[in-house]
Amino acid sequence: PIPNPQSPIPITNKKNFSEIIFNSNPKDIAFLENLTDDSYSDILLDNTFCVFTSINKIIYFIYSNEKKSIITIDLNNFKKITKIKNAHNEFINNFRYHFDSQNLRDLILSISSNDNNIKIWNFHNWECILNLKDVYKTGEVYSSCFLNENNQIYIVSSNYGTGINSKPIKIFDFNKNIIKEIDNNNEKVCYIDIYFDKILCKNYLLIGNNGNVKSYDLKKNQLYYEYCDSEKKIDHSSCVINYKEIIELIESSDDGYIRVWNFHFGQILKKIKVCESYLYGICLWNYDYLFVGCENKKIRLVDLNTGEMVKELSGHTDSVISIKKLIIPKYGECIISQGNQSDQIKLWIYKLKNE
Repeated sequence: PIPNPQSPIPITNKKNFSEIIFNSNPKDIAFLENLTDDSYSDILLDNTFCVFTSINKIIYFIYSNEKKSIITIDLNNFKKITKIKNAHNEFINNFRYHFDSQNLRDLILSISSNDNNIKIWNFHNWECILNLKDVYKTGEVYSSCFLNENNQIYIVSSNYGTGINSKPIKIFDFNKNIIKEIDNNNEKVCYIDIYFDKILCKNYLLIGNNGNVKSYDLKKNQLYYEYCDSEKKIDHSSCVINYKEIIELIESSDDGYIRVWNFHFGQILKKIKVCESYLYGICLWNYDYLFVGCENKKIRLVDLNTGEMVKELSGHTDSVISIKKLIIPKYGECIISQGNQSDQIKLWIYKLKNE
């Protein structure tokens, strides 16, 4: 997690990254500019782009367009530097990043649900080092992520089918072998991610279903907890882990609520009404605030301590499906957000009171 100092560092030069604090007030976030003019996403899914700091200490931003290209922007200098044309046969709807410490390289995972493929790229030369074709015979490969287990890298994939068309979550090695399958009780999976507990030294798989949110203990290969407080079937589009005194799982849903759970005991801690419509991507801001992407084209900022809506950001022209926090040398703490379809990816920065 990002440092959260008790004594804020004074800002003497608002453009000097070394002097910009890590605890700025998210209420002062405001729209700066569109980062893209050609971005596109055809599925309402979190992680439609990725942001990471590479092995060479440069901050990169990766997204895709309607021509199925993968595009890279250097955020240290705001330069578009790479375009991989026709990276998939169909639209690309999901990206993940992983640092391969064994081979000292940056890896990018990309998904195309419509062609049912997952690809792994070596970011430094854009060589496709793994292509998992036809991951599921029925339904779509929908969400996918990296798993680092015992210094080995694996790929976790989920299926969006329901009922008889639903397939287990699959875990692949880099030889395309399926090393494990997780039965998900015929539920469609909207979102998956990995949470590594540093104290217990184990990986948990987080699953956002059309019924509830679940966590699996991958070491024991069994369900850890099922987080559910509603009898109604609702989609859960994203979830994050908040590293507080109690480890929290925070998830978004299609009933307009954010739910905060005690991750290790499965108890609901808070239920916060954000809006009347679907909620999609969520993004923590220094443990105490949450940015939430909404179907009504807004980004809403929630104070997790009080449960209050403290700010609303307008500017998107479609549902806001993905939000990420990052730190850019030029601006300090920022968020990047993407709307559905051709709604362009936007950069929001922390602004000082006198700006």
